[in-house]
Amino acid sequence: MNKLPTPTEIRAHLDEYVIGQVDAKKVLAVAVYNHYKRIGAADAGIDIKKSNIMMIGPTGSGKTHIVTTLSKMLGVPIFMADSTSIVNSPSVALEIDKMLDGLIKEAGGDKKKAETGIIFMDEIDKLVTGINKVRGETIQQALLKTIEGTPNPKLDTTNVLFIVGGAFVNLAGIVMARLGDSSAGLLSETELAKQAVPDDLKKFGFIPEFVGRLPVLVHLELLCVDALVEILTKPKNAIIKQYQKMFELDGIELVFEQEALEEIAKAAIELKTGARSLRTIVEERMRDLMYEIPDSTNITKITITGDVIKKVGKPFVEYIEANEEIEITPLKPKTPREASANADY
Repeated sequence: MNKLPTPTEIRAHLDEYVIGQVDAKKVLAVAVYNHYKRIGAADAGIDIKKSNIMMIGPTGSGKTHIVTTLSKMLGVPIFMADSTSIVNSPSVALEIDKMLDGLIKEAGGDKKKAETGIIFMDEIDKLVTGINKVRGETIQQALLKTIEGTPNPKLDTTNVLFIVGGAFVNLAGIVMARLGDSSAGLLSETELAKQAVPDDLKKFGFIPEFVGRLPVLVHLELLCVDALVEILTKPKNAIIKQYQKMFELDGIELVFEQEALEEIAKAAIELKTGARSLRTIVEERMRDLMYEIPDSTNITKITITGDVIKKVGKPFVEYIEANEEIEITPLKPKTPREASANADY
């Protein structure tokens, strides 16, 4: 990292790739800036404690996408760890070694570079849900030193930024019980979760020491139809822009009507996977077109309508000499499990 960007510069960069989540991006920008400024201060003999980050938000709200975008901007390696693997492993120490090895690998074998990288632990709430309390506490205790930062024969994690994320299902109920007033009952689960404090996380199942190692809380919101439509179209690497570019390479203009974009967003919401399934939905609806179009030489424009997304209509195809519809064979609908995979979110 040549020059540490300021919080406003970090936030501005996130705005180019991440739609919505205004508060979350601001909190993350400050936290990340302070973390890497802290590393520079250590060289000056100033000991500032590390502030790792906990992200709380529904599935598909953009936790992974935001973190990977940050790592690319900062030019630091990132390793994506799966908390489920830690829970299912007979040895937490072995899983910690895998995380450290993974970060070193992402740094191209450069340990010094890895020591200022990021480890993102997804589904961190799995450490305390679905397993007995004693095992959950044992796992958390085993992770404490590594997350806090300690010299290690494999890798010194003193300056590694740990970011954990999870959906934290049922956390809203704990917050509502704490608030205790009638107005709390009018708030959505996401709105309640945004009011979570460290004591709520302890009641959720995390030990005080673990919560203390992750002092920065970032709350993400459930994405609505309008936000999902913006995610499809606005970012520099937006999904729709990618498909339009692919068709452009075949000399064809690809257009999505507003209704089509909204139907894609609604389909993602019905799957309860947020932005995570957007690419899968678009890919499924476009697959037959992408199969047939390369053999056509006289198509100039294809328009995707809402009916195409709902699988009750055909795209409108404009030819060099005439306008007519292209026959598209409907695809078998995917199951929610099949439709949930999207690495971008």
